[in-house]
Amino acid sequence: MNEATTVTVAGILFDMDGVLISSIGSVNRCWKRWAKHYGVPGAETYEIPHGTRAVDIIRTLKPEMDVAEGLRLIEDMEMEDVSDLVVLPGARALLEGLPPERWAIVTSATKRLLLGRLEAAKLAIPERIISGDMVERGKPDPEPYHRGAELLGYPAGECLVVEDAPSGIEAGVAAGCRVLGVLGSYGETALRAAGASWVVPSLKDVSAEAVREGLRLRFDCL
Repeated sequence: MNEATTVTVAGILFDMDGVLISSIGSVNRCWKRWAKHYGVPGAETYEIPHGTRAVDIIRTLKPEMDVAEGLRLIEDMEMEDVSDLVVLPGARALLEGLPPERWAIVTSATKRLLLGRLEAAKLAIPERIISGDMVERGKPDPEPYHRGAELLGYPAGECLVVEDAPSGIEAGVAAGCRVLGVLGSYGETALRAAGASWVVPSLKDVSAEAVREGLRLRFDCL
């Protein structure tokens, strides 16, 4: 049985892929092509660690190569491959109801890819974003979510992180945020093991209203 929960926060820090939109088809296709192009063993079956920056994946797969070159290619591939990109249930309605100064996107994607995917999905571009190429250390390091909280102007402990991947959840927890996990890329067990305080099936199960203290969220968690 799902449990009704109410949480009041100053602001919300959303991951993008797997939370607001799904681009998993594009991601998997493009990284397989990329790996094959550079002769990575097992390219046809390679599955990327979801929630990890492209630069960090490249450094793992091809530590000897020019990272900038590899990043340009995978970015170009993913910018072109958006045919099956979809907005995830509940995301559009939730974002449209939030005061713009109370939320930000904190993603492992580059800024170029972030903007391209939001445009393809026809989602509003928020005033505040932290992309993977705006930080020195990507998730699971807490830097992205520290930076996101700073952009909103609130202590991290007063912000809610919304994530679908263990690496992002770990980053949010390490930053001192509370974390709402969303099913999709991983199951409930993995999200809770990473430190999620709550887990919901989708953002369709989440509502928010502006109150004097910030945002009051209601959701049915698993």
